[in-house]
Amino acid sequence: VSQTLSALRSPDVGLYGVTPECAETYQRELAEIKRHEGMERDNASEWVKHWVRGGYHYYHNLRSRDGAWDEPSGFVHNSTQLSREEIQSTISGVTAAYNREQLWLANESLITKLQACCRGYLVRQEFNARLSFLKKQVPAITCIQSQWRGYKQRKAYQDRLGYLQAHKDQIQSMTRMYQARKRYRNRLQYFKDHINDVIKIQAFIRANKARDDYKTLISAENPPMVVLRKFVHLLDQSDQDFQEELDLMKLREEVVTLIRSNQQLENDLNLMDIKIGLLVKNKITLQDVVSHSKKLTKKNKEQLSDMMMLNKQKGGLKALSKEKREKLEAYQHLFYLLQTNPTYLAKLIFQMPQNKSTKFMDSVIFTLYNYASNQREEYLLLRLFQTALKEEIKSKVDQIHEIVTGNPTVIKMVVSFNRGARGQNALRQILAPVVKEIMDDKSLNIKTDPVDIYKSWVNQMESQTGEASKLPYDVTPEQALSHEEVRTRLDTSIRNMRTVTDKFLAAIVSSVDKIPYGMRFIAKVLKDSLHEKFPDAGEDELLKIVGNLLYYRYMNPAIVAPDAFDIIDLSAGGQLTTDQRRNLGSIAKMLQHAASNKMFMGDNAHLSIINEYLSQSHQKFRRFFQAACEVPELQDKFNIDEYSDLVTLTKPVIYISIGEIINTHTLLLDHQDAIAPEHNDPIHELLDDLGEVPTIESLIGELLSFYARDMSCRGPWCLDGELALDYSTHGACSLLITKRLIVDVIRFQPGETLTEIIETSATSEQEAEHQRAMQRRAIRDAKTPDKMKKSISVKEDSNLSLQEKKEKIKTGLKKLTELGIADPMNKYQELINDIAKDIRNQRRYRQRRKAELVKLQQTYSALNSKATFYEEQVDYYKSYIKTCLDNLASKGKNSKKISLKYTAARLHEKGVLLEIEDLFKNVIFEINPTEEVGDFEVKAKFMGVQMETFMLHYQDLLQLQYEGVAVMKLFNRAKVNVNLLIFLLNKKFYGK
Repeated sequence: VSQTLSALRSPDVGLYGVTPECAETYQRELAEIKRHEGMERDNASEWVKHWVRGGYHYYHNLRSRDGAWDEPSGFVHNSTQLSREEIQSTISGVTAAYNREQLWLANESLITKLQACCRGYLVRQEFNARLSFLKKQVPAITCIQSQWRGYKQRKAYQDRLGYLQAHKDQIQSMTRMYQARKRYRNRLQYFKDHINDVIKIQAFIRANKARDDYKTLISAENPPMVVLRKFVHLLDQSDQDFQEELDLMKLREEVVTLIRSNQQLENDLNLMDIKIGLLVKNKITLQDVVSHSKKLTKKNKEQLSDMMMLNKQKGGLKALSKEKREKLEAYQHLFYLLQTNPTYLAKLIFQMPQNKSTKFMDSVIFTLYNYASNQREEYLLLRLFQTALKEEIKSKVDQIHEIVTGNPTVIKMVVSFNRGARGQNALRQILAPVVKEIMDDKSLNIKTDPVDIYKSWVNQMESQTGEASKLPYDVTPEQALSHEEVRTRLDTSIRNMRTVTDKFLAAIVSSVDKIPYGMRFIAKVLKDSLHEKFPDAGEDELLKIVGNLLYYRYMNPAIVAPDAFDIIDLSAGGQLTTDQRRNLGSIAKMLQHAASNKMFMGDNAHLSIINEYLSQSHQKFRRFFQAACEVPELQDKFNIDEYSDLVTLTKPVIYISIGEIINTHTLLLDHQDAIAPEHNDPIHELLDDLGEVPTIESLIGELLSFYARDMSCRGPWCLDGELALDYSTHGACSLLITKRLIVDVIRFQPGETLTEIIETSATSEQEAEHQRAMQRRAIRDAKTPDKMKKSISVKEDSNLSLQEKKEKIKTGLKKLTELGIADPMNKYQELINDIAKDIRNQRRYRQRRKAELVKLQQTYSALNSKATFYEEQVDYYKSYIKTCLDNLASKGKNSKKISLKYTAARLHEKGVLLEIEDLFKNVIFEINPTEEVGDFEVKAKFMGVQMETFMLHYQDLLQLQYEGVAVMKLFNRAKVNVNLLIFLLNKKFYGK
């Protein structure tokens, strides 16, 4: 068709009216004309004549493809060839028909209206004719109908009169009375004899009715008021509900308090850690300074300060500074966020080419999760796999079969990880016994290729006879199968193959519990994600894809090459023989066909006799794949939630190289808009804090241990209090009050709709019943703890009568209608639906509350243990710091008896005082150690008169030095060099 269209549209042909949409029709019509002409007038001439512009004719030979302008001798025009005029005529006809059809289609609505008007006119015309006829015949019709009705009435009357005259006696009435009384007594006796069965039947009917009503409440889009009234009592709060709520509130408060306390203890530990580091650093600095003290005294005092700052900038413990510690903590927060929020890494994987993403996963992702070395890391890694697989299916899989034909990144990573050290032992347990059995069977020789069997047979005959066989060596499979011996050997191989395949199949399908949880969970995620994206896919199709993952990708390579996957142990220099590899390959091929339900046909048609066996084996595989997908969710399996990291005594640690840190940091900066489109995402803030990617030289060390800390950005729960909604703005307060009043009213007054109930006046009995219920509620509320007591407005509403509550409901409905929350046109069905939803959620809330209570109790116990651990650590650190200070002070020469006295001028010369006025040059500064180690009393005296006293804490000076503060004020007048003051105290009180 395309070639014909191209020829027709060629400008050299000069045809007009050619429309591409009619290409197939041109082809069909031209072919029909040519066929018809060929059948009618085929003269088998080699020449055709064509007219060209200018009035010339061109003669063309169809066989030799020669042409001439002069008419050849004996010229006869070939009648089977279509002329340009015939082709143009055909094109014009087809194009005109197509244009006409398009015109009709373009005006289809107008044609429809025209046809409707015509039909309407015809129907009205027929109706008017019939109506005119009936009007003309009304007197006759009326007469006929009245005569017929009269006849029927008279006949019925005569029949009834005759019946009554024939049954004058009362025997029949007496008989009927007796029979009716007997039937009643028999029925009554039957009920008395089967009273238990009757009760059961009634209970069964009531239960069915209750179940039907509950199904209606759950599934109906607009549950009726009658059903809602039956279940509205479920909204009541029992004593157990109040107790559980109270326990829950107390536990939440205690858990939050403990979390804050533990955070404070952790901060104290960090502070202690810094103080110990500062003491150690100061000791090293002191040793360096004292060892060079003679040289330093000869230098300018400013050089001493420069040297102190230089020591501070050196590596190791001397490099302890606030800026570098904050940089380290920023990286800790970044990697903790990457580890606990799988969305970032899942999106980052798909931002890179597959070859680079594989390298990135092997080098960084598995390192980040410590190769799932414990439950927490395994849980987080599986969360990443789950998120990444869903993302890959959502964004990259357009056809369901692409999961099988392609090589999905996540699937490859999951199989590689679970077939490594973690899953290798599982494969060994499942396959090693049967693989070893196959290898030990020296007589087993599975050959399914007829040509191989034929050649083996010929070689055997020649070896036994010592004579060359007369049979040809090179044959086709069909020729090979023509020999009885080949067929016999093939049948034997097939039987052997079925026997050993059965052993493998039995070992595999009975090993569901041995497969690593990670593989089974990803299989479940794969099945559920594909079903969500392709809801029309059948269960069999989904299970085949699960089988591709669990068998073909995970198990099959280990069967084909057990030596490569450490399934079997081979001696040094040992290897599988050719027969062993062929046997295992044939078994793997059989299992692969059974897992995918693929039959043998075509070139393997000689194996079609085992297709029924493959079909039966596939059903076993199918049940195996179904069972493999039935695993608990991650949270249930690992019992991990948002509190888990808070109750562990040791902080999570990862070990990662400098290059991997820089590589990850670079990738995050390059793709941060793709992995976190929201501008308020916490990862943007962390990357901003880190700034540009540092060089390797700036991050000293081969490997850094990062201690993941609790992030500053909040998770799904918040310790600072719950968010309170502004109900007055959103109308939620009116909705809540109105719903509560509706529940109270519909329990005591029946009605089909809410409008009917509030418009109908309550009876005295209904008011009395309502009053008694409100009194019982008041008694129960009086026992409620203060924290759970209802508001005053709720209590006041309970004291209202039914009629007063109706009036308040009307007011609330009016307000809700103005806010667009309720609609009087459908009789406020939205509110009824909302109450039904509250009833449905009440049970779920109670279940969640019980589960949360159990979890909070576990968390509370764990937090107590952690708090005890922290308190012991704090006490130990305090004792250690005190011991360090005592040891430091004891090394000084009678440090507690020394009292240093310097004039301000002398301290200025030493560089300790940075600025001094002439008036204060003679002020004497006296420094005395106190009873508390590390504390010094500094006195300022002028002409023997004490002016001021200042308490100097040694560790405060170290903290200032750590924070980079070089200058501090003394007495709010003198500026002191912090580094040189520390040096002075070290030299005089803590010297060697």
